Amino acid sequence: MSMNQMIDILLTHAPALIIAVPLLGAFLTPLVSKIHAKLRNVFVIVVLAVTEFFVLLLASDVFTNGLRTYVFGAGSSSLATPAGYAVPVRILFEIDGMSIFMAIIGATLALIAVIYSWAFMEKHDGLDKYYTLILLMTAGMLGMVCTGDLFNFFVFLEITSISSCALIAFWVHKGKALDAALKYLVISTIAALFVLFAIALLYGQYGSLNIATLASSLQYTLLDKVALVLLIAALGLKAGIVPMHMWLPDAYSEAPASVTLILVGATQASLYAVFRVCFSLYGLTLNAAVVGGIIIALGVISILVGVTMALIQTDFKRLIAYSAIAEIGYMFLGIGVGFAVLGQPEFDVFGLRAMQGGIFHIINDALDIGLLFLVAGALFYATKERVLDKMGGLARNMKYTSIFFIIGLLAVAGMPPMNGFASKLLIYESIYQFSPILSIIAILFSILLLAIFVKVFYAAFMGPQLPKFNGVRDVPKTMLLGMAILASIIVIFGLFPNVILESIVQPAAEALANQASYVSHVLGGI
Repeated sequence: MSMNQMIDILLTHAPALIIAVPLLGAFLTPLVSKIHAKLRNVFVIVVLAVTEFFVLLLASDVFTNGLRTYVFGAGSSSLATPAGYAVPVRILFEIDGMSIFMAIIGATLALIAVIYSWAFMEKHDGLDKYYTLILLMTAGMLGMVCTGDLFNFFVFLEITSISSCALIAFWVHKGKALDAALKYLVISTIAALFVLFAIALLYGQYGSLNIATLASSLQYTLLDKVALVLLIAALGLKAGIVPMHMWLPDAYSEAPASVTLILVGATQASLYAVFRVCFSLYGLTLNAAVVGGIIIALGVISILVGVTMALIQTDFKRLIAYSAIAEIGYMFLGIGVGFAVLGQPEFDVFGLRAMQGGIFHIINDALDIGLLFLVAGALFYATKERVLDKMGGLARNMKYTSIFFIIGLLAVAGMPPMNGFASKLLIYESIYQFSPILSIIAILFSILLLAIFVKVFYAAFMGPQLPKFNGVRDVPKTMLLGMAILASIIVIFGLFPNVILESIVQPAAEALANQASYVSHVLGGI
């Protein structure tokens, strides 16, 4: 078998492999752990590196050739709708530009997290369970963004939620971690029930679970409207959008920093599901102006609450968590403007541009907020402190960590030449054409966010060094490597934003906005 034939086979089955590899790795990790701890660490990194390879391989095909449909339980040449059936009955993965965009985020964050974890978690017990849960969580995230079946989505959502809950509570000796995990468990259970009920309503009317089939059949009845409300409420709850954000600051701040990095990806997978429901499932059957206005309002409220609450925090990780809520607001703002003018002439003028800004900000937020959480983890590793008032002068002995924090600070605040500047500028420019007031609000709160993190930098890294930190040294190399990877991607995205926009962001935005193409491709078979 030639190399090209091998690559073709791998590419054909890449949609299944990106789920199968981490699932198999999760099963084998406890067994490998019994041989040697370092072998286990290497094994998990290799598993996630292979998963990343398959994701990137699939991405190269999707961004070049368009949507890929993978049929489970049938050959690759089978039709999506088998002979004798009116609707697709097999489980399908429907991977378009938006799906693979989100898969890149999830796989990358998971890989960086396990690299960082090598040193960060080495002194803790139960690491075979820790790494197993990370692999399960990765499989769940990737399944959520790749599946085209609503019940299949529910299953992957539950896998992600259960593994996330266990990882949030990993430091069981901390009462706050258990409280955060319990809160997350309750929220996840409520959200899952809402999703399951909504699926039942849709299935009861149309006899299908496939998103494209439902989209082609949807009559927008009263039950369809109830299902929409349930789905948006549940997924918005999981995404941490205000006013359904109550679990996020606790979960993000109490989980180990490496876990928080992956939680960002899990949160964004739910955010993706909100957009998939609005654009691909319901689409133009909705009143675009009304629904878009609701999304915009939620975005603005999230920005206001996130930045305002970050302003009063003294706990470093909790401050970053509220900043993450504000950044979710910017994503909602850009994509909400795009949805508000969907199907109108204005969409081509500034709506698609707004969506590109919001989608670009999804990956930028994952990188920027992720880097800040890893920096917070590094400070805790070196000082055992999280309260900013008890830190000071750490830049003297933690030079690399200080540099990484500066990069994260500038990126989150949207300062050039970092990646956050490119996505926020797109959002500012496009929403200004929709509403100048919204643009001004977005800019002012970005400036306030910059001021908050400048204050954090001075409190933790500058000023006189406290005597108790005289012996502090920078963190181990694997932790620095994890932060360095994120920082490098941030800088590259900031220096070459047009390349990123044209190669991955624009295809993702166009795939999400074009419901007709999504439906016709899936129902037309493969």
